[in-house]
Amino acid sequence: MNRLGRKDETLIEMASATDGEESNGPLFENISTTDSELPGNSEIDKRHQSKDSIFFRDGVRQIDFVLSYVDDPNKEGEKKVERRREFENNLEKAGLELETEDKKESENGKTYFVKVHAPWEVLTTYAEVLNIKVPIKENDIPCAVENPLDCMTQPFRLPENVMHPEPDYFTAPFSKERQELYLIHEEQTFFSPSVRNRIVYYILSRCPYGTEEGKKKFGIKRLLNNGTYTAAYPLHDCQYWKKSNHPKCDNERYTLYREWARFIQFYKEQPLDLIRKYYGERIGIYFAWLGFYTEMLFVAAVVGFVCFLYGAFTMNENMSSQEICDPNIGGDIIMCPLCDKKCDYWRLNSTCESSQYSHLFDNVATLFFAIFMGIWVTLFLEFWKRRQARLEYEWDLIDFEEEQQQLQLRPEYEAKCTQKRKNPVTQEVEVFKRKTINDYGKLSLLYFGILFWVRLGNPIHATNDISHFFKGKSKTGMRAWRAMGPFTFIKTLL
Repeated sequence: MNRLGRKDETLIEMASATDGEESNGPLFENISTTDSELPGNSEIDKRHQSKDSIFFRDGVRQIDFVLSYVDDPNKEGEKKVERRREFENNLEKAGLELETEDKKESENGKTYFVKVHAPWEVLTTYAEVLNIKVPIKENDIPCAVENPLDCMTQPFRLPENVMHPEPDYFTAPFSKERQELYLIHEEQTFFSPSVRNRIVYYILSRCPYGTEEGKKKFGIKRLLNNGTYTAAYPLHDCQYWKKSNHPKCDNERYTLYREWARFIQFYKEQPLDLIRKYYGERIGIYFAWLGFYTEMLFVAAVVGFVCFLYGAFTMNENMSSQEICDPNIGGDIIMCPLCDKKCDYWRLNSTCESSQYSHLFDNVATLFFAIFMGIWVTLFLEFWKRRQARLEYEWDLIDFEEEQQQLQLRPEYEAKCTQKRKNPVTQEVEVFKRKTINDYGKLSLLYFGILFWVRLGNPIHATNDISHFFKGKSKTGMRAWRAMGPFTFIKTLL
C-alpha cells in the first residue's frame, strides 16, 4: 500500500518553521486541559487514589510516561529547576498534559513525579509523522487448513485469547485527514500502550529546554545525564502478581506473567502477538528469535546427547584405551618426565582412567556430530529467514528497519538539517546539513595538519624542522609531542 503519512517530518522541523514567532505552530499549540499554569505548581488532589493506578487523578487520562526528580540543594539546583520549568513548559506547548505528584506522596519522601499524558490530538499528529500503521479492515483471508497432527502439540499450546489477543487486520500508515478510513472504535484504546509510549518518548527526546553556551539543548537524555531528572520511564498496566480492578485496564502484564514468564510454563509456546502488543515490535522480534534459537538448540542438544551415550556404551570396547590400560602393553612403556628437574619417569598405563573418560567425547560419533552441526547452522539460518519473513508479513514490518534508522538521528543534528534531498543509492528522501564556509575552513586546516604531521613522521624532515624547538630537551619530549600533537590539533578543530 502507498504510504499516506508525510515522511521524515519531526518535531524540530515543525518548530523551526515558525522560529521567532509568538506561536510555535500547530504542534506547539497549547491544547492541554489542565487548570494549573505550571505542572510543578499544580495543587495535589486529596482524593484517595490507588498507587497502582495508571491514570491521572481524574481517573480518565492515562499515564503514558513518568519523569522523576529530587530537590538539589547544591549550586546546580537553580539551573536544574530552570531547565525543568522550560522543558515542561515546552512539553505543554507541544500538546502533552502534565500532572505533578508532590514528594510527600513518594515512598522516600524526596522524589517528585511528573506524569505525562498524550491526548488524542497529539497521538494522531505524531502517528502521521512516525508513519505508524493502524488497522483499516479486518483480515478476511481464510485460515490455512488445520493439520491433523496438531492434536499432538495441544499440551504445548496456550489459550487462543492469549496467543491472539486481537483480530488480524489489514493496516496502513495513519493519516490525520483520513481518520474515517480506520477502525477507530474508541480513541482511548485505538493506539496500543507501546505506540503511545513510543510517541511520547519521541516528543521527549526532541523537546528543547533552553540555550547553554550558545547552543540549543534538546531531549530528555541530556536532562537525565546532567541530573535534572533522575529517571524517565513508561508504566506497566498493573502489578504482575495480581490483576488491576480498574475497568479500563487490560491486565496484559499479569497475563504475560501467568501464561509465559513463569518457570513452570517453559514448555509452552510464546504468546508473540501479546508480547508485541504490550512491549512493541522490537521486543517481540527479539523474543521470537530467542524462542526459535532455543528450539533449534534443543535439536542439536538431543543429537549431542546421543553421541555422548554412544561414547559411554562403547567405553570398554575402545581399543586404544584397552592397550593403554593393559599392564603388559601400557605398563611396559616408559614415558619421559613431564618437566626438567623435579619430575620422574612414568608408565603409560597410569593414564588409563583419563583415556577412558576422553572416549566419552572423542569417539566415532564426534565426527558425525561435527558434520551434523555444519548442516544445523545452515538450516538454522534458512529456517529463521522464513520465520522472520512470516513475522514481517503478519506484523506488517516490511519497512520497519528503514523507519527505525530514520528515527535514530540525534535531535541536535536534526535541528541543524533544514533541507532534504534524495539519496542516489537508496532513492530515499533524507535530511542533510549544507556545508558552510566555516566547515570548509575546518576541512582545509585538517588536510593541512595531516600533511604537516606526515612530514614530521619522516625522520629526516622531522630532525630539520623541529630540532631547534627541542634543542637541549630529551627525546622523550620529542616523541610525546609527535604523539599528542595530531590529537590536540584535531580536537581543536572539532
